[in-house]
Amino acid sequence: MRRYALRLVSLAAALGLWQALTSLDVDLWLRFSQFPTVSDVARAFAARLSGPDYWTDLTDSLTRILTGFLLAAVLGVATGVLVARSRLAEDLLGPVLEVIRPVPAIALVPVAILLFPSNEQGIVFITCTAAFFPVLVSTRHAVRALTPVWEEAVLTLGGGRWRILGSVVLPGALPGVFGGLSVGIGVSWICVISAEMISGQYGVGYRTWQDYTVVDYPGVFVGMATIGVLGWLTSTAVELLGRRLTRWLPRTTYDPAARAARPARPARPGRPAAAVPGARPGGYRSEEARDEHLV
Repeated sequence: MRRYALRLVSLAAALGLWQALTSLDVDLWLRFSQFPTVSDVARAFAARLSGPDYWTDLTDSLTRILTGFLLAAVLGVATGVLVARSRLAEDLLGPVLEVIRPVPAIALVPVAILLFPSNEQGIVFITCTAAFFPVLVSTRHAVRALTPVWEEAVLTLGGGRWRILGSVVLPGALPGVFGGLSVGIGVSWICVISAEMISGQYGVGYRTWQDYTVVDYPGVFVGMATIGVLGWLTSTAVELLGRRLTRWLPRTTYDPAARAARPARPARPGRPAAAVPGARPGGYRSEEARDEHLV
């Protein structure tokens, strides 16, 4: 509860500072007089919620991001495993992927406009490309970092390639895969909003750019807040899914309260030293012994 209270206080302090700087028209080095106040943004947000356009934009952006991200997850994991496990695939695909990877996904907007018959398909393509390379690189490194002893054990027990893939490679690479997915979902939001600003017709990014062109700055901040909340929710969902699918991994988290709450008594002969329930040596305790929430 103290952690939640601290986070609420932090958010309230940031909003209060914003309200104070903008309402007092503070102009030092930064021109806060040009910013809308928190109350202006709140009124604009309430007005948007009562209209149909906001929910249409929200649905369109979520549809684009989920479609592109799911495609990138499947293609990125498959390509990463293939490149990491096959020298032939690495020689054939590696140079092409490494040349394309440094190109920003938003720079592919002209390519998407020329390549796809509709803007919707082009935006999904850009979103997929943005998330594909983080997933690919993380999967490739995770597969290559697996201990060879696990594969040798499966071979010793009579398992084949598919058995190794299903029982060693994919489970062992899951932590790295979800690390790439967490990065990819954030990059996808950046690129889908930029693509909507350039070539979209509906969506949060499109509406934010339209508000900027008509000098509706409270509406711009409504779009920015919406993008931030959506990005936070989707990235949190990915991390929670990753934790559920990798519950078998041994995890430890440092908890200062585990050390400070109850000092350990010296052990007597035949009697173990007192310890905090669920605690591990050095103030660490297992993740299963505490309730962690990704907020």
